[in-house]
Amino acid sequence: MHPMTASLRLLFMTTPGARFRELLAGEPFLTGDCYSALTARVVQDIGFPAAYMGGHSTGMMHHAIPDYGVFTPTEMIEVASRVAEAIDIPLVVDADEAGEHVASVHRSIQRYERAGLAGVHIEDEVDPKHSPWDSPLLPIPDMQARIEAAVKARRSDDFVIMVRTNEFQVANGGGTGSLEEAIRRGVAYAEAGADAYIPTFATEEQLGEIAAEVKIPLGGYQALLPGLQFSLFTGYGVLAAVRAHYETARHVFEHGVLPEGVWSMPNKEWLTRQGVYDDVIRRWAERTGRPVRTLP
Repeated sequence: MHPMTASLRLLFMTTPGARFRELLAGEPFLTGDCYSALTARVVQDIGFPAAYMGGHSTGMMHHAIPDYGVFTPTEMIEVASRVAEAIDIPLVVDADEAGEHVASVHRSIQRYERAGLAGVHIEDEVDPKHSPWDSPLLPIPDMQARIEAAVKARRSDDFVIMVRTNEFQVANGGGTGSLEEAIRRGVAYAEAGADAYIPTFATEEQLGEIAAEVKIPLGGYQALLPGLQFSLFTGYGVLAAVRAHYETARHVFEHGVLPEGVWSMPNKEWLTRQGVYDDVIRRWAERTGRPVRTLP
């Protein structure tokens, strides 16, 4: 067995949360969108320093459901554990409200952490969120109680608890668009122990005013505007996959044959770690006197 390099030793000695905290303390960065183990490996292969699984994307891809808070913590944890196992970069996920009440939050956070994640973000809209019901935001004291429950539930301080407000998401997020309220919530969430604050869809000007008052890193879902330490790009993976599937399926339905180039897949062997399995099987075959073939 080849000895581990110093960088690999460091990788396995530190927790995913610790590696994500190093990113939070460094230069502003982007996370790559994923919704499965394979797409997370694509994110890593591209070179992103961290991967992000959104609840909307993951719920759509695995259960074909809308982002109304019906995608449960149990379902997200099940997928997230497989994703975290498949990659070497830290994974953070959308935990929605992390459960119905503080006891649910406590258990969910412990399970997210045991699944090998670097951290989660929880949000302040009341379920069923983003739905035809004009749902409000959770009152600040109740949201602080959820944050405190999440912080106390984690086994290691490395695990990152980010908190998202939908105050600027007026059309379908329960907010009113108030900068003052977004600042008030950010200050309160930081006081309750949040490690980072995500004022969803804040403008560059609003981010400047929030950053002056909220003394924890700020995140978003858009380009890295001044004031943002990180951006959790999300949604593009599922949208691209569904478009490609529609186009290919429609071509087969209309023409009875596959379109040109459909079998091409970048880096398939690396993404599936085929070489590792090839070596295991080849050694077994040679050791037991079975024939070995050369694959195309």
